[in-house]
Amino acid sequence: MKTALLPDRGVIKVAGPDDRKFLNGLVTTDLAKVAPGRPRFAGLLTPQGKIIADFIVVEAEPADGGGFFLDVPRALAKTLTDRLNFYKLRANVMVEDLSETLGVLAIWEGQGDTEYGLCYADPRLPELGARCMLPPHVAEKAASDLGGDLVDPSSYEAHRIALGIPRGGIDFIYGSTFPHESNMDQLHGVDFDKGCFVGQEVVSRIEHRAIARTRVIPVSFDGPPPEAGAPVTAGDRNVGMMGSGIVGRGLATLRLDRVEDALASGISLVAGGITLQPRKASWARFAIPGTSRAAE
Repeated sequence: MKTALLPDRGVIKVAGPDDRKFLNGLVTTDLAKVAPGRPRFAGLLTPQGKIIADFIVVEAEPADGGGFFLDVPRALAKTLTDRLNFYKLRANVMVEDLSETLGVLAIWEGQGDTEYGLCYADPRLPELGARCMLPPHVAEKAASDLGGDLVDPSSYEAHRIALGIPRGGIDFIYGSTFPHESNMDQLHGVDFDKGCFVGQEVVSRIEHRAIARTRVIPVSFDGPPPEAGAPVTAGDRNVGMMGSGIVGRGLATLRLDRVEDALASGISLVAGGITLQPRKASWARFAIPGTSRAAE
């Protein structure tokens, strides 16, 4: 088992008599399906359907005080706290940024248990393992309690990239990306059967018309990765942007229709002078040009 304290993650608490109803009217997941031990992946969108922030919603046991805890990008914790407070109006809830006192420990390649924090399975993909919200200074004790090794966060990044899981801020741009483009629809982050949420009309239209042309997908290449943010081109045409990467593999945001046209014409995809080959993640339910497995 491996564990890593993730420096890019923060924690927001939402608690009060109206907490479930309040969050359910705003975020992309159904809060009726969230319970202690049953977290959900979710996002808060602009009215135009773009992602302000994505996060994991975790409910604490009533015996531990209850309430909902959001595992969020730390860089967006204040922004998300402010936005939730903006929507609070007369709702009887408290929204508090706890990122100065709580961090997030990732756990993968094994299972264990610890009482040092609020632990939960990653709801996006089983292979991502589990996570614990805890004070950073007890991370080493928690890792020992779990029976795992506390490793550098770069090891978790390599694991995430190998699974083809996007990370906001490097693989896609917050405020400019629809949930389908970051694969939230593929990773259980949007409940299309729930009631209203901010941006629902746009996102539902994309889903029902199947018009998501841009996606973050895995790519492979020889050697070190292109720099994150490097344009991906096919000849003289821009088809996307390179995201995170490790030796031999990475993620890129690509216009799939343009990629299909390029590959059909025998034109390679290039970023930073490096040739990219599109790959298909095992969990993806959409077709990716240039991959051996056709998919729906």
